[in-house]
Amino acid sequence: MNAAGKMLIGLHLGNGYGSQSGAWRMPGVDSESYTSFDIRVKQAQAAERGKFQFIFLPDGPGAIMTDIETESPVFNLDVMMTLAAVARETQYIGLVATGSTTFNEPFNLARQFKALDIMSHGRAGWNAITSSGEDVAANYGKRIPSSQDRYGRAHEAVQLIQSLWGSWGKDAWIHDQKSGQFAKKDQILPINLQGKYVGSRGPLYIPPSEQGQPIIFHAGGSPNAHQLAGRFANVVIGAAFTIEDARAQRNAFRAAAKSYGRDPDEIKYIAGLMTTIAKDRRTALDRRIQLGGSSLMQKFDYLQKMLGISLDPSLINEPLSEVQLETARLSRYDPRSSNALKIARQGWSVLDILAHGVIDYHPVVAGPGVEAADHMQAWYEAGAADGFWISPDVNSDGIDAFVDQVVPLLQERGLFHKEYESKTLRGHLGVPDQYGIDHRVV
Repeated sequence: MNAAGKMLIGLHLGNGYGSQSGAWRMPGVDSESYTSFDIRVKQAQAAERGKFQFIFLPDGPGAIMTDIETESPVFNLDVMMTLAAVARETQYIGLVATGSTTFNEPFNLARQFKALDIMSHGRAGWNAITSSGEDVAANYGKRIPSSQDRYGRAHEAVQLIQSLWGSWGKDAWIHDQKSGQFAKKDQILPINLQGKYVGSRGPLYIPPSEQGQPIIFHAGGSPNAHQLAGRFANVVIGAAFTIEDARAQRNAFRAAAKSYGRDPDEIKYIAGLMTTIAKDRRTALDRRIQLGGSSLMQKFDYLQKMLGISLDPSLINEPLSEVQLETARLSRYDPRSSNALKIARQGWSVLDILAHGVIDYHPVVAGPGVEAADHMQAWYEAGAADGFWISPDVNSDGIDAFVDQVVPLLQERGLFHKEYESKTLRGHLGVPDQYGIDHRVV
C-alpha cells in the first residue's frame, strides 16, 4: 500500500489498438490507429478522465515481433513524439516512456526526457531499462553486451543523466529583461563525469520543470533489476500472476531500496492487469474469442504442456474430462498454470479456458467491472502492489469501459482518488523531491 493510502493506476499504451492481436479488426476501431497521434491523444484523454496517474509507453526497437501479414507491430512509432503530442492536449496525467540505456547515449536521453518534462509542466517519467535482444542490437549494428556490461552501463547512465538534469541550478534562470541578466552563470556548470561505459562534460542547458526533473521507472524482475531499481527508481513495472509472487517481488524491490539507504516507501510496485470489461463473463469470453482468432489455437499446444495432459483439438469446445482433471499437474516452470487449472475445474471448455487469458503476459479479468475492482482490491490490500498498469483488450472502447465501470467502484471503496491532488507526476506518485543525483546512493 502506498504512503498516500490510495492505489496508483497507469495505462499501458502500445500500438494504439489494444493488447489483443485482433484488436485492429474489431468493429468501431479505426484501422489506421497505428499511425495516428490524434488517436493516442484521445486514448490518453480517456485515461485522464478516469484520473489515472500515468500512461506508460513501452518501446522495443528490435524485430517486428508479430506476424506483420495479419497483425500490427506492438509498439508506438516513436515514444517521445507520441508523448509530446499527448503533452499538448492533456493537463494532469503522467507521461512515461521507455528509453534503453544500452544503445542510447546518456546526453540524448537526458535532453529528450527533460525537454518533455518542461513541455508537460512536470509530468515526465523515464522507464530506464537495458536491451537484451540480439534483434535490437542488430538494428544498431552491434551485438548484445554481457549482462554485467549492460547493467554496468545502466548504473552509470542513470547516474550521469540525473547529474545532467541537475547541472542547471534550480535558481539559475533569471530571465530579467530589465537588468539584462538571463541566468546565473556560476550555477550552470559542467559535470565532467567519465565512467567505464559512458561519460559527459555537460552541462545540460535545460532548467528545472515544475517537478524538478523526470521520475525514474524500471521494468524487470531479475536480481540485476532489483539493484538498478533499488538504487534509482521510484516506480517498478512488474509482471506477477499470484498475490504471493507479487508480494515477494514488491518486497524484493523495497529491500533493495533500503539497502541503498532509501526509504522503502519511495519505490512503488505496479502490477499488470489485462482487462475485457463486459456485462457478464460469457460476453467477455466471446469477445476474447473473437479477438484471439487463430492465435488461441496457437496457444492450444502450450496449454497441454502447462497442465501436463493430452488434449484433442476436435474437443476444443468441450470441458476437460474427470480423468484429465485428475491427471493434470501444475507446471514447475510457469506460474500461470495454477490459474489455468482453477479455470478448468470450473467446467469451462478448452476454448473458454484459453479465452480466460491463462497464457497471457499478465493476469486477465474478463467480465463485469466489479470483478476487476475485486481483483485490484484483493492484491492491493494484501500488500502485493501499490497499483496497477491496465492493458485493455481494445483501446477504442476498453479504456472508457474501465473508466466508467471500474474506477467508480474503486473510488466508492475508498481505494482510488476522485480528483488529481497535483499537476505533476511526482505529486501523483507521492515520491520525494529530487533534483540532480540522490546523494544517499551515489
